[in-house]
Amino acid sequence: MATNEATNSNPPMDQGPPEDIDPIWLSSRTARQIYALGEVEKDITRLLSLAASSMALLSLPQTDGPEDEELPKGAERSEKFVDVANEYFERLDGIHIAMRSSLAHIRQSRIAPSAINAPPHGFIPPSLGVGLPSADADGVARGTRGLQEDRVEKDAWKGILDALTRIKEARGKEHGEAMES
Repeated sequence: MATNEATNSNPPMDQGPPEDIDPIWLSSRTARQIYALGEVEKDITRLLSLAASSMALLSLPQTDGPEDEELPKGAERSEKFVDVANEYFERLDGIHIAMRSSLAHIRQSRIAPSAINAPPHGFIPPSLGVGLPSADADGVARGTRGLQEDRVEKDAWKGILDALTRIKEARGKEHGEAMES
């Protein structure tokens, strides 16, 4: 039933994020709260989808278009509307609780308002997320990159180091075999 899916699809805030996510989201309470806000964002998307479904179910069956063939007819339509409306309100309640929990966390952490101010007008975030400002050795600010971009670069450098290490070991092995023969 749709209402059970809505209840089980998102874990309550006290359970924390699921185990199949990046461990960085488990590193602190703040990280878990940020992850939970990301889940709220997904829930809002689902909420809008449910609103569209309920509006379609409220329309008269005579006005259904060819793309609305999957909509039920008769009494099933009313039952389906009740299911969708229940899921909508359960999801809305979950969003409400998650947002209040996040705000309580911000208040409890005594995060300075300046730390959560909106970005300046015209600010365009990097493609893969907002990063910390960084500077070269000369103190000159370089291009703004997101934290995800920095992670990808770090992983690339680790891959390069790993490949060079394997090449060095292979050459050392070949050189040792050549010396033996």
